[in-house]
Amino acid sequence: MILNEKRTTVAYRCPECGGGVLSAVGLFKLSADLVKLKCTCGKSELKIFYNRDDTVRLQVPCMICANPHTFTIRTSVFFSDELFVLPCPYSDINICFTGEMNLVKAELARTELALMDLLEEHGLADFSALHADEEALGDPQIRDIVMFVINDLDEEGKIYCRCHPEQNSPAPSEASAPKADSRYDAEITKDGILVTCRECGASRLIPTDSSLSAHAFLNCDSLHLE
Repeated sequence: MILNEKRTTVAYRCPECGGGVLSAVGLFKLSADLVKLKCTCGKSELKIFYNRDDTVRLQVPCMICANPHTFTIRTSVFFSDELFVLPCPYSDINICFTGEMNLVKAELARTELALMDLLEEHGLADFSALHADEEALGDPQIRDIVMFVINDLDEEGKIYCRCHPEQNSPAPSEASAPKADSRYDAEITKDGILVTCRECGASRLIPTDSSLSAHAFLNCDSLHLE
């Protein structure tokens, strides 16, 4: 008896040329540990790692941020016939799509329209300009925007880490820097601002490579450290 192999369609949009990259991925192929989806322009690729704990890890290029984002999802979700989308953590733009091919194609087309509106709104000429470097960390205003949001989320108790949920509670605030009684450190690095929990060690890097990505971070209603 021949068993049908689990398959799904995976897609992302290249941050350099704006083209949609779409491919079918099967469980047998994925069991080789690593699958790469490369754009024909040669300037971006999505990496899919198969984990032995029945999860799949995806490293996805982002249209907004200069660095790719990493997601871990269960294989049952990855190989579902339903549409599953993964958004940029710092904006409402979906950057990766899995599921039935026609659903993935439709969502890829819908996202293209959203990105075109974004280009027009910011007066940008092409997709690559969405994440063009603007002298990362060279503009204090970019750092200020990101730091303001980090402080605001900390004040509201909306920064989450591996600590017990009861420990993730709001604390008194200060306007310009992380609070003295906060458990979270915000360190400026060459790639952005690294937020780290001093108690459990969980962290997340907030990119400051462009004013666009910084303003996209303004829309965040929570920050999850890993």
